[in-house]
Amino acid sequence: MDIEYKSFQTKQELYTYIHKQLQLIADETDDITAILANASALLMLELEHINWSGFYLYKNEKLILGPFQGKPAVAEIAVGDGVCGTAAENLKTQLVEDVHSCCNHISCDMATSSEIVVPILLSDGSLFGVIDIDSPVLSRFDAEDEKGLEHAAKIIANAVE
Repeated sequence: MDIEYKSFQTKQELYTYIHKQLQLIADETDDITAILANASALLMLELEHINWSGFYLYKNEKLILGPFQGKPAVAEIAVGDGVCGTAAENLKTQLVEDVHSCCNHISCDMATSSEIVVPILLSDGSLFGVIDIDSPVLSRFDAEDEKGLEHAAKIIANAVE
């Protein structure tokens, strides 16, 4: 697989590139662990000002830590708990500008200031897991990140199915 890393002028260009690379990653293998491991590495390398990038997978009615890049994280999260559990419960992206003012944030890294969590939904609407990305920068994520990461979640869901 040939992934070329470069800089971009706009977030739209960045996410177009990320989506293309995710599709290449997904096309290389049908092993979901390999796909998620490379996807977390790609996101960590390409997204600026982040300190954690990874996945929680929905298993046995809870979220279980999957492949990631960053400091060690909580191994299991109940649906409804924290930002990840809220995204899993509501099946909607959670964009938190300031995790320190978020009453249900589960802290793994005190340097984290903002977070975005995107559910990965299969074609039947069921939850596969979530993409979780943390940043040490307040208000790091915006609507463009939300849109770009939701499309990334669709690419990953298609690879799973």
